[in-house]
Amino acid sequence: MGATNAFAAGTNSRLRMWLGVILLAVGLAGHLFAAQAIGGYYVAYRDHIFGFVLIAIVTGAIIAGLGWRFWKGRRDITLLAIGAVQAIFGFLIYLQRFNIH
Repeated sequence: MGATNAFAAGTNSRLRMWLGVILLAVGLAGHLFAAQAIGGYYVAYRDHIFGFVLIAIVTGAIIAGLGWRFWKGRRDITLLAIGAVQAIFGFLIYLQRFNIH
């Protein structure tokens, strides 16, 4: 019975890791779609990719610090949280493009 629980825990961990990676990609897509919508120029893409990386560094450091403090050794949860934050920011950045005049 112990082996089954270990397998299920490993599968859930892998699922959370993949979901975190997918959410990171969704966040990047929000930035890229916003860059395309405001003209699709090199500068727009450069600035949005830079913004994505900057947000990833800042929020990643904060979430990694919280992860180290509260859920040690659970990289899957940390990656999932970073991905969720990036997806939210990407969605908000994409919505913000409608307010550019």
